[in-house]
Amino acid sequence: MDFLAVLVVFLPLLGFFLSGIFGEKFGNQFSQLTTCGLLGISTVLAAYLFLRLGLKEETLFITLFTWIRVEFFEVTWGLQLDSISLVMIAVVTLISLMVHVYSIGYMKGDPGIPRFMAYLSLFTFFMLMLVTAPNLLQMFFGWEGVGLCSYLLIGYWYDRETANAAAIKAFLVNRIADIGFVLGILTLFIIFGTLDFSGMFELIGEHYDDSFVFLNGQYHALSLACFLLFIGAMGKSAQIGLHTWLPDAMEGPTPVSALIHAATMVTAGVFLVVRLSPLLEYTPFVREIMTLIGAVTALMAATIACVQNDIKRIIAYSTCSQLGYMFMAAGLSGYSASMFHLTTHAFFKALLFLGAGSVIHAMSDEQDIQKMGGIWKFVPVTYAVMWIGSLALAGIPFFSGFYSKDIILEIDWVSYLPIGKISFAFGITAAALTAFYSWRLLLLTFHGKPRADEAVMGHLHEAPLVMLLPLVVLAMGSLFSGSLLYELFVGDETNFWVGAIFVLPEDEVLKAAHHVDKWVHWLPTLVSFLGIGVAYLLYQFAKGWPERLSTAFSGIYTFLCHKWYFDKLYDWLFVKPAFRFGKILWEEGDQEAIDGLGPNGLAMLSMASGGILCRLQTGYVYHYAFAMMTGLVLMIGWYYFFR
Repeated sequence: MDFLAVLVVFLPLLGFFLSGIFGEKFGNQFSQLTTCGLLGISTVLAAYLFLRLGLKEETLFITLFTWIRVEFFEVTWGLQLDSISLVMIAVVTLISLMVHVYSIGYMKGDPGIPRFMAYLSLFTFFMLMLVTAPNLLQMFFGWEGVGLCSYLLIGYWYDRETANAAAIKAFLVNRIADIGFVLGILTLFIIFGTLDFSGMFELIGEHYDDSFVFLNGQYHALSLACFLLFIGAMGKSAQIGLHTWLPDAMEGPTPVSALIHAATMVTAGVFLVVRLSPLLEYTPFVREIMTLIGAVTALMAATIACVQNDIKRIIAYSTCSQLGYMFMAAGLSGYSASMFHLTTHAFFKALLFLGAGSVIHAMSDEQDIQKMGGIWKFVPVTYAVMWIGSLALAGIPFFSGFYSKDIILEIDWVSYLPIGKISFAFGITAAALTAFYSWRLLLLTFHGKPRADEAVMGHLHEAPLVMLLPLVVLAMGSLFSGSLLYELFVGDETNFWVGAIFVLPEDEVLKAAHHVDKWVHWLPTLVSFLGIGVAYLLYQFAKGWPERLSTAFSGIYTFLCHKWYFDKLYDWLFVKPAFRFGKILWEEGDQEAIDGLGPNGLAMLSMASGGILCRLQTGYVYHYAFAMMTGLVLMIGWYYFFR
């Protein structure tokens, strides 16, 4: 069993080395078959481990070697396989396999296929290392590794200026958040003296009320640590304030969007807070902040998605919104519901991204939905799976999103925390907007009269089989994962998460969520149908209304089109001052001070002195004879007077 677990994690790393080292020599097919084959084996083994350990509620700890050992500090490198990590392993490997296979068709003709496939496999390895880490330091290794791969894959088309800018933006925003992550790790080490999850969780009873004294103020140590770690989670999971990198990350190839920015990497922050449930349960203030930020993110991203026209950016803002739901649940102690929505979301969001990639592929790389329309007859399979993904995203019975989103909203309603009712209202509003922008996308993309150029319409075609097969697999997950996993993940009598998730008795909300009033249970579905109806009204029957509404409410429309002005605010607060400060350092500090007094100054001094000395080189013999006689007289005089 230990060997199989090691293979699951390290086979993608082997695929990275084989494709990266030998891909150029042996060709594209070698890289594609190697990475897909090894990841396929890893996926099968992950499914076996989930059935063998997860369903039997067993936990496996594997120590590979001692990583760091000093007098007071020791960190081992190993694997922790419990219900949380087993679910993540299964999701990551399956979604990654589908993306790898899809990329064979999508990236056809690209000159850098071995590099692309190697990057995908390297990302998968780092993600698996993150979710199987038994301690925070090893988790940080995987955390930074997926950040590195995100940078490489967003900027994969490095000849595009926009892709390079998006990659740098993602890297910098996540580094800012990671400052909080590092400080949180250090704070926990000061509190517990260890970074092992098992060690910290065992000592929580002794340290849950510890305090720090700083500048005559006393602060709850555990709350400070959890808040700092949550800042790191906010960056990775694109929560409000640190979300601006995710929509711009759509500059990368569409398979990258599906793998990293929908189903796996962005859920790392959610995984972190669920893993730390034994600590978060003793920090109710931090959980309230988490719930509020999740609720605001869900609403904010949904409003922006309603006015976007780039097909990938609409789905990207949808990802931000759904991640907000997951944080809402975790903040209210509904960790299992958060993991449930993470799992179902992986299927339908990866499906929507890959479906969007199929549309872009068919439309000759066009991404503006205002330039599409009337294409459903040409791409029937893509059209069908986009419907399935949208139905799941909108939470329509009985698709996967219906089960996971509803249990989160029910937890909001029954929560004992005051923020619960607020998050319920935000979540219901976001659910209506989600249905609206999902059907806006469908109607503008597939229905109505064609708005594309005749040349584009003349080349419309369905995606090849190698791209359609992953779509079908993900569509099956979007259809059935919710109903199949409901009882196991959030059922009234489930013990699946015992030993991995901890909830204080007074914070137990999952059981109460199963007994809410019927109107609470069906309200999300009702508002979803309302959102779909409004979309049909505006984009099928009263097609002039959207423009009239945007004119009548121009202030709101402009506010949403500018994405709540976050980018402009950050540009004004940080980017432009940084450029101005950099210009001062360059012109005054580097050019005038350092270069002026240093190499440039010495060079000018040499030139000036050389100009003076060169005047002595006249070329006349009697001048040189006079100089020699003068020198001889001076030497004799010095010898005579100073001997």
